Amino acid sequence: MKPGSVIVDLAASTGGNSELTKNNEVIATSNGVTIIGNSNIPSSLPSDASKMFGKNVMAFLKLILKDGQIDLNFDDDIVKGTCITHQKEIVNTRVKEIVSPQVV
Repeated sequence: MKPGSVIVDLAASTGGNSELTKNNEVIATSNGVTIIGNSNIPSSLPSDASKMFGKNVMAFLKLILKDGQIDLNFDDDIVKGTCITHQKEIVNTRVKEIVSPQVV
């Protein structure tokens, strides 16, 4: 990984996904990568932030679900901006540019 990268290893309590992860510790590697070994991040968030996040998730689900079925309205900027692929095509502009940059 590039220097300055940060890994948040949510599986730290069970050994982690990186061989350098240590549970409940922050490790700075010799090549400038930081590994945060905190597997209980949700409990460290303020309850108001948790409630706000939950409300945001519910609002988004209400936006994309109609009568219990997925109904993606690509005219809605939120739906369009959060969708990465649709019908086996990359539809997200930023991801598309990364995957297949245009030759200038």
